[in-house]
Parts: sequence; C-alpha cells; structure tokens
Amino acid sequence: MIANKLPEISISFWIMKICATTLGETAGDLLSMTLNVGYAISSIVLLGAFLIALSGQLLVKKYIPLLFWLVILATSTAGTTLSDYMDRTLGLGYAAGSLILVSILILILSLWYYSEKSLSVSNIKTFKGELFYWIAILFSNTLGTALGDFLADDSGLGFAGGAILISAILAVVIAAHYFTRISSVFLFWIAFVLTRPFGATFGDLLTKSTEHGGLNFGTKGSSLILFIVLMVMVIYTSFDKKSFQKQ
Repeated sequence: MIANKLPEISISFWIMKICATTLGETAGDLLSMTLNVGYAISSIVLLGAFLIALSGQLLVKKYIPLLFWLVILATSTAGTTLSDYMDRTLGLGYAAGSLILVSILILILSLWYYSEKSLSVSNIKTFKGELFYWIAILFSNTLGTALGDFLADDSGLGFAGGAILISAILAVVIAAHYFTRISSVFLFWIAFVLTRPFGATFGDLLTKSTEHGGLNFGTKGSSLILFIVLMVMVIYTSFDKKSFQKQ
C-alpha cells in the first residue's frame, strides 16, 4: 500500500487540467515547429522529460502539487508531438491516428481494471495502479491532440467550432455527474479525455493567425501566458492545501 498522491477532483483541478493541456499544445508546437526541431526529435526529448518527471512523482511519498502538475504538463507536451509525428510524419492522418490511440487507451484502461479491479483516481494505493494511471494519462493526452486536430481541420468545424463542440459535450458530462447515477469514475475518464482535445483546439485558437481562424498570439506568447496562469493556480492550491491541513 502507498499513500494516495493525487489531488482532489475539484473545479480547480479541471481548470489546471485544461490550462496544462492547452500549454502542452502550444509548448509542443513551439519546440517542434516554431523552433524547427521536428516531431521525431521533439517527441524523444519530451518523452525523456516525462520519464524524469514521472520518476520523481513515483518516488515521493505524498502529493506535491508542483511535481504532479509538472508530470501532467510533460504528458501533454509529449502527447502533442507524438500525435503530430503519427499523423503527419508517418502520414496516418488525424482520423486513423485517433482510432489507433482510442484503441490503445481502451486497452490500457481494460488492463488497469483487470489488474486493480478499479479505475479510481481518488484512491490509488498501489505502485502498479499509479503506473497505469500515468500511462493512461499520457495516451489520453496524445489522443486529445489527434482528435482536436481532426475536429479543427478535417471535420470542417475550425478551431472555434471544435472547441465549442467539445465544450458542449463536456457540459453534458457535467450534467450527467450531478443529475444521473452514471459512475463518477466513468464520467471522470470521459471528461479527462475530452479536456485534452479542448486544450488542443483552444491552443490552436490562441496561436494560429486570424486568417486561419485563430487569435494570433503565437506559440511563444500563448505558452508564456498559460504557464503563468498554471503556476499561479499551483501555488494557490498548494497554499490552500497547507491551510486546510493546519485546521
């Protein structure tokens, strides 16, 4: 048994999740495209960063907000370049890439449930469960990029249209959480997956030129703004958690 090292699932959690996944989209594009590193090299570098951050998370004995969100950010950034490598460099396309990643994610969640008899993210007590959790997050964030790009480009909805569609689906999930008896764990994983394409489409909306339906903030400016917002939220939740523990 290990102490639970995951945050409470609250409104602040979802705000930081969306912020981190959006930052992952803009930061991944900054490295692979703006700095012209390329999808393959960017993926290798960012997967290395993910493994380093994950090692720290697995070694600690308690929930540390800064470390936890650093790993989330690493999965999101690596997921962006991995998806782009599959869809663009390998030529799989957004639809085929999304289908492959959905299949992988379902397999991971199935193996996790078969092994641990639960997909809970609020009461993970084993090292194996924690590993499944982070692997699922990595692939859900990779899936989100492919799905978000599919909605923004291939579906004809555009960046804003894709974000509006995902927002509407998320609203249905929230309503189901409060007004139905559908499993909260099931709804959590739907929401967790969907917030990644929301972040992907929102990130594109921030960075792309006005001619392409974006707001033209660029990858550098958008990444800086999102990083500051995320750090402010992490500091706030860390302080709030410490204050709660003293009571």
